[in-house]
Amino acid sequence: MTTSVSAGSTDGFGDSGRLSPLTGALRQYDYWLTVYKRTWKGSIITSFVSPLFYVLAMGVLLGGFVHVSPARLEGAPSYLAFIVPGLIAAQAMQTAVFETTYPVMGALKWHRSFYAQLATPLESRDLANAFLVFTLFRVGATTGVYFVLMAPFGVFGSWWGPILAWFATMLTGMAFAAWTFAFSAHVRSEASFGLIFRLGLVPLFLFSGSFFPISNLGTVGEVVARLTPLWHGVNLTRMLCLDTVDWSTAAINTIVLVAVLVVGWYVALRTLARRLAQ
Repeated sequence: MTTSVSAGSTDGFGDSGRLSPLTGALRQYDYWLTVYKRTWKGSIITSFVSPLFYVLAMGVLLGGFVHVSPARLEGAPSYLAFIVPGLIAAQAMQTAVFETTYPVMGALKWHRSFYAQLATPLESRDLANAFLVFTLFRVGATTGVYFVLMAPFGVFGSWWGPILAWFATMLTGMAFAAWTFAFSAHVRSEASFGLIFRLGLVPLFLFSGSFFPISNLGTVGEVVARLTPLWHGVNLTRMLCLDTVDWSTAAINTIVLVAVLVVGWYVALRTLARRLAQ
């Protein structure tokens, strides 16, 4: 009996005969690698080219007409330096949301790959974990390219700031990915995604400090903005990029994003399990 358990453990099965969470996620590596090899070309424009043009248009061209003191730009020496961190954090949110809406709906409703994978020793938690890990890779790759492309523009205050900011953007993206995954696993029609894009993504993108300091929103608007996860991501990313870190504020930003991610991840696992059991 001891030999049997040992052999099972070697295959990634625990004493209960279930795959461990790590093994369950890693066993889908080949699948997600194949998916990315077949789809990466279609993501170049939306993930890299369009955001870069957006930064150049808003930060370089329009920014050339914005002449204000760094005190009004949260310590940024120029409007370009102010807007770049905000747009990278916002791009992390957008990438995460796009990756966890239609692809999740497809896996449940159209090509139904989740149901095929569930016929193996994999469980619903393994499907969700692997999907979110792949989303983390997409967010990290997109924002990583962003940081590299922006480095020659001299918008970063230190060499280490962008590295930590990269992790901050991934944390921001995954905070949104977990909740969007849960929403996508719950709804029955892709028409519901309009709620996310129109009532969630666009307002957050415009009013969470990406384009201008939230102090310009007025007292009530500023309070509302501070309650959104994206503002915490934007603020944390900007402080790290500009080397103007208030560590107590950075700790609060991080705690909020981690809390949103952990709760969202739990809800995502539960929601997918209920959906696949129906």
